[in-house]
Amino acid sequence: MAEGEDQGNSISADFVKLVSNDEHEFILKRSHALTSGTIKAMLSYPTNFKNKEMSKVQFREIPSHVLCKVCMYFAYKNRYTNSTSEIPEFPIEPRLPWSF
Repeated sequence: MAEGEDQGNSISADFVKLVSNDEHEFILKRSHALTSGTIKAMLSYPTNFKNKEMSKVQFREIPSHVLCKVCMYFAYKNRYTNSTSEIPEFPIEPRLPWSF
């Protein structure tokens, strides 16, 4: 196995792809995605993917503007969990159409 292939496997294992109902793809760290118990459960099912392929979760009812904000929250949550500094409020624009 070539050296680049090992690195590719490691990168694929460290990231997941979340796909919105309008086919926008969001690639984020697996550790961030596992903030969600639902995503954690979805990723724990046996898959048909080879180890080389990145795990992918399709959200058929969530539009990209909502999934984008969810991904931002995962990064926020990961950044401020166990933080000793003051935690800023997570920004949510009240005028966005959140219903889906």
